[in-house]
Amino acid sequence: MKKFIYTISILSLIFTTSCTKDFEEINTNPNSPSSVQPSLLLRQVIYDFGENMSYEGFVAGDLLAQHRTALDFNLFDRHALKSPQLGGNPWPIFYTNLRDNEIILSQSQSVETFAVYEGPALILKAYMAAGLTDLFGDVPYFEAFNGIDGTVTPAYDLQEDIYLGDNGILDNLNKGIAAIEAYSDAIPLEGDILFNGDLSAWIKFANALKIKHLVRIADKVDVSNTLQTLYDEGDYIISNIENAVFNFTNTDPNSFRLAQLRVGDFNNFVLSETMEAILVGLNDTRLSSLFRPFSNSTANEFNGLINGIDASSTSIALANYSLASTAFREDTSTLDANFITAWEVQFSLAEAAAKGIISADAQSLYNTGVTLAFEYWNTELPANYLTGPADYNAFGSNPIEQILTQKWIANVINGYEGWVDYRRTGFPELRTISASLNNDLIPIRMPYPAEEAVLNFENYNVAAMATDNNSINVPVWWNE
Repeated sequence: MKKFIYTISILSLIFTTSCTKDFEEINTNPNSPSSVQPSLLLRQVIYDFGENMSYEGFVAGDLLAQHRTALDFNLFDRHALKSPQLGGNPWPIFYTNLRDNEIILSQSQSVETFAVYEGPALILKAYMAAGLTDLFGDVPYFEAFNGIDGTVTPAYDLQEDIYLGDNGILDNLNKGIAAIEAYSDAIPLEGDILFNGDLSAWIKFANALKIKHLVRIADKVDVSNTLQTLYDEGDYIISNIENAVFNFTNTDPNSFRLAQLRVGDFNNFVLSETMEAILVGLNDTRLSSLFRPFSNSTANEFNGLINGIDASSTSIALANYSLASTAFREDTSTLDANFITAWEVQFSLAEAAAKGIISADAQSLYNTGVTLAFEYWNTELPANYLTGPADYNAFGSNPIEQILTQKWIANVINGYEGWVDYRRTGFPELRTISASLNNDLIPIRMPYPAEEAVLNFENYNVAAMATDNNSINVPVWWNE
């Protein structure tokens, strides 16, 4: 027996040695390439980010913005933001897609035939980086995508530098536009589910983002000249047909995720008392486009619930509160994954004009934004809407509050955006929640996730110290 085993061992050694020189070739799967075409990655990044953040916007962002409230699994709605449940952890969504987008960018800058992807990749990088830092503040950025070169514990960069530094948000938007304008080859941009390869639309997208983020930092930086030039040139998204969106469908896997989950998850989210009061106060017909009458109603009435109830001690009957409309479950083909829209741009410009940052007619921009927002949500604008409570100059109203309230309503699919604008402006006025786990304070930043303290310990500690032990009550740079 020993002799037999010895013989087998020798034969195995001989076989292994003879195959070693061909090991790499034999063990390479020709159907699993080591690099991915940028067209496939571009499609993946746009869809994955848009789909995931639309879901996050509904189950977490809308709670922070008080568009909706949660009946159960609602620690996040009670502002225990370090305890995400059905949602509330966008950090890996940002970093996964920023990492994949960096591959596109690297390929575009090193392979001549992929050069068409450079501009869109730079614009997407700016878009996602802005979303990330606006939620969390200082984050790993400049070293964050060098893991393949050995940087696996990146430093946290100041938000100011991420916005204003070389290769930061505004710089990458400018470089993205320049790369597109310099591109002269005939190779098309493929995998583009936002604009179907239209490079001029990407320039409009970049300029729309510049408007949005210049307004966001206007209290910290003088942006008047740059914003005025952008407004005067008019090369940004101005109609809903130009929106940076892609459509969901009514069938898996491309329907809105709340349509794919069990009905109990969908039924966990109902109309917020804050949202109800604002829409009813404005006689806003979008109430029936965004929500459905509560089951126990006798005359198609709507009813909202205060945010942040203590589900362990509060008995709530679902039939007494309004669920999200059919657009979010039964007919998601009417719903978009929203990157930026014409109405958002108009409201940003209206705010800039109302504050004297640019010279423009703020009321006209506001009225156009409202009209576009109703159109976007497939709702007919009532003839007297802009002359009633929603009038820019309504009695007792503050024009800035009017602008931000209308922007907040329309951002119901992008709930984090409504919360970011509230943190920045205080509008619309949100309510003290029912059973706060944050001393009745509305949070003003997202906390770094727990895994950062384990995987990036030293750098996390520096960032945590700068935010009072990773507090959700410490303002980000543009909000200080």
